[in-house]
Amino acid sequence: MVLGIDPGRDKCGLAVVAGNCVPQKQVVPRREFLGVVIAFVKEYNVDTVVLGDGTGSKEFMEELQGALPGLKVVTIDEQHSTEEARESYWRDHKPKGWRRILPTSMQVPPEPYDDYVAVILAQRFFRQE
Repeated sequence: MVLGIDPGRDKCGLAVVAGNCVPQKQVVPRREFLGVVIAFVKEYNVDTVVLGDGTGSKEFMEELQGALPGLKVVTIDEQHSTEEARESYWRDHKPKGWRRILPTSMQVPPEPYDDYVAVILAQRFFRQE
């Protein structure tokens, strides 16, 4: 199992991924990040953490290595992951009403979708393996 993480200043996207299966994903406030990560690692027997190389990734890397020594933590390129995640979000949450006629590329999801970014990052890791 791999835990994908989209790090951010205020919130983080987390996704537990095994191939095409995503048993858990969520967006958590930054202050709850480490506790939720530790819980996911234990509950899902995660062996690798895939961390996006964007905002504050170095700080996140140090925090993870300090709290979970021995766990494999790798960084992965985040380029265009937000756009891919937005497309994935709209596939799962079809716009309703008048929004159906607007291209989804012109719309902003009504809720955070950092967890979708975390899934994209984990999938990129699997493609590289």
